Amino acid sequence: MSDPAAQNGGAPHVPVLLRPLLKAVTPVDGVWIDGTLGAGGYTRGLLEAGADKVIGIDRDPLAHQMARDWGAPYGDRLELVRGNFAQMDEAADRVDGVVLDLGVSSMQLDQAERGFSFMKDGPLDMRMGQDGPSAADIVNSVDEAELANILYIYGEERQSRRIARAIVQDRPFDRTLPLAELIERVIGRTKPGQAHAATRSFQALRIAVNGEYDALWQGLMAAERVLKPGGRLAVVTFHSVEDRMVKRFFQLHGGKKAHVNRYATETALPTEPFEVLTRKAIGPDDQELKDNPRSRSAKLRVGRRTDVPARPVEAAELSMPQVTSTTRRR
Repeated sequence: MSDPAAQNGGAPHVPVLLRPLLKAVTPVDGVWIDGTLGAGGYTRGLLEAGADKVIGIDRDPLAHQMARDWGAPYGDRLELVRGNFAQMDEAADRVDGVVLDLGVSSMQLDQAERGFSFMKDGPLDMRMGQDGPSAADIVNSVDEAELANILYIYGEERQSRRIARAIVQDRPFDRTLPLAELIERVIGRTKPGQAHAATRSFQALRIAVNGEYDALWQGLMAAERVLKPGGRLAVVTFHSVEDRMVKRFFQLHGGKKAHVNRYATETALPTEPFEVLTRKAIGPDDQELKDNPRSRSAKLRVGRRTDVPARPVEAAELSMPQVTSTTRRR
């Protein structure tokens, strides 16, 4: 998938960090879940690397339409499930691996009618599953204080109050470009080489529309429940909040890799549900940055499931940003 800043580029979809991911989870065998199927880059990579079967989960019907074409040669090695990866343990019993590639996919950004891009005119939608309240519903219905909180907490937009005030004064909005142009007028026109002025605001609205942080929180716990002992969890993030949540999850549920004394007669039993395999997040190398500029902010973290029983984690423990709704939405 891709970060919001990728909207400035025109590169085709390329699976980000696929090579280091496959290296980190080797051997690739058994049954895997790709919780963010998208255009299928990770699923195909896993199948080609030796996975017996991949269960591809995505709430976007477009992902499933595309998979009917590219997935046909894999036959029953590919199973498609329409839904949210937050409930992945309802789609499978016990699996050997889980891959999550967070954020918005290139195919969603590239379709103006989906409303994710501030670079293309389209309906102000942003719904990954194409159901429920849209970005326009939020922009046009919540009060100024809540809108400012959404922009600040989910988008880390420092000009959130000024932008929210201007939106409330000029709404309703039902198209992407008029909203992006308003934000540019408030913040100032984007300078060459800088991220577009609307980047953070559009990110915030997308996260709010799709409940992305809640899905990540629930999805990490679902992955812990569905993985067999020895199974691997690999998560690719694109911005600091997502990476912080994943890092905190592994800190809370991940033990250090055991260093066994060669004179010891037995190995200490694990005390946490995961063994963390990546002490530091893995980023793109120079070649990947050259081949795929959209990978520049990507980070990969990997853990191996132990036989310690799964246990829940509170959202606050992961430093998960949350906006309390004060306005009844339409």
